[in-house]
Amino acid sequence: MILNRQSFTYRDKTLIEKVTFGSPYRHEGVFENEGCFLYIKEEGARILSSDINFRPKSEEAVLLKCGTYFIDLVKNRKEEQFEVIAFHLFPDVLNGLFANELPNLIMKNKGKSATQVIAPKDTITQFMQSLDFYFQHPSLVNDDLLELKTKELILLLIQTQNIESITDLLLGLYSSRTTDFKRTIELHLHSNLSVEELAKLCNLSVSSFKREFKKKYNDSPANYIITSKLKKGKELLLLSDIPVSEIAYQIGFNDPLYFSRQFKNKFGSSPTIYRKGHK
Repeated sequence: MILNRQSFTYRDKTLIEKVTFGSPYRHEGVFENEGCFLYIKEEGARILSSDINFRPKSEEAVLLKCGTYFIDLVKNRKEEQFEVIAFHLFPDVLNGLFANELPNLIMKNKGKSATQVIAPKDTITQFMQSLDFYFQHPSLVNDDLLELKTKELILLLIQTQNIESITDLLLGLYSSRTTDFKRTIELHLHSNLSVEELAKLCNLSVSSFKREFKKKYNDSPANYIITSKLKKGKELLLLSDIPVSEIAYQIGFNDPLYFSRQFKNKFGSSPTIYRKGHK
């Protein structure tokens, strides 16, 4: 759940926001015509999209392309908090700030650029910490300050990513995205995404997604995905000493008891008994 949200608006657009989430929680973000610089203070989040499935380290930031994302916030599966700062990168705002370096090509570019992970750096960390002061004193924030902070972030990113120009950094953020259906499915077999969420990542309606899935896998999404999860669970039971409850979470079950019931239905014994019998 969202515990607290603060934001700064620039020309009727939310430019910077700080959101405190209670864990566990899944947040859906849709960046249709914007890039997004996402900074998560605590470790334990997972970011999912059509082409990524990864867990940022503590104070690691992510530069996200336009698209649909799910952010899973799970901190040892206990009721704890995550603080996320999002810096929304609108092409028209950036074009106004960097008029000489952002040509109109930015929205027409057809190249592909993967989401970029920004490893923890002192400069980025200090920049994000500087924003806390303004969240504590929002009356000090105006358009001039927001323009200054936007420019500062972009220039820091250029140095961090070791690229030559603002254009090089940003062209990829607004390029058209193509989705590889099978790659998206295989990437998220153990992500605990629903059929509806997978359809969103593939930019398809649920009905179109199911038809495409049947065509590609000759099976229904629900049956194929749960079968794949259980096979992975069986593999982990045999090849590791990971507790059954932890295996359940790793392969995409929120409830270890549900995993155990499904496993017994599939293989004829509970995960614990199966492990003992095959060790």
